[in-house]
Amino acid sequence: MCGLNLGFIVIMIGLVVETEIGESMRFELESGKTKCIAEDIKANAMTVGKYSIVNPSEGQPFPDSHKLVVRVSSSKGNNYHLGDQVDSGTFAFTAAESGDYTTCFWANKHNPPVKMTIDFDWKSGVAAKDWSKVAKKGQVDTMEIELKKLYDTVAAIHEEMFYLREREEEMQEQNKETNSKMATLSFFSLLLCLSVAGLQIWHLKSFFERKKLL
Repeated sequence: MCGLNLGFIVIMIGLVVETEIGESMRFELESGKTKCIAEDIKANAMTVGKYSIVNPSEGQPFPDSHKLVVRVSSSKGNNYHLGDQVDSGTFAFTAAESGDYTTCFWANKHNPPVKMTIDFDWKSGVAAKDWSKVAKKGQVDTMEIELKKLYDTVAAIHEEMFYLREREEEMQEQNKETNSKMATLSFFSLLLCLSVAGLQIWHLKSFFERKKLL
């Protein structure tokens, strides 16, 4: 039983690491086009993001063509960040509701088209906390920092377990409703089949009686 619990905790840590750390990437965006990146974030979870265009000529000013419009919004349409004609930026907020949060990058159209390389780092949950700043501000030692990290990781696992339990209850409720609807549909289907069979028998009986075969 102890081994099972340990294995479950390891799996949950893996889930938290996968779902809480978020995205860190580099991609290309052509002028006149849009690229959107989504992240599933739970309610009350902190999320931070940092983006920047890679300068094609290091040490030189950015070309006028290298500008972005960046918007961060939730699945319910709430906006959390808007960068208009920028070459870099950051955002940070606490999610008001659970669901997919989307960061969309749009580049102005140019002729001829130009391609921009964008660095994007997006973290949420435990990974969104800057522990170096926590240590500097609180003047705590390394062990305390590690304990704070561990505490937040355990709290994230606890929240994830409750989230999975809620999802499981929702799935069970949906299964019950589906089974109930299927049972009702089966009953009416059987009733319809019996009615059609009864009508067929009555029709055949009437036909044979008219023909004086019965």
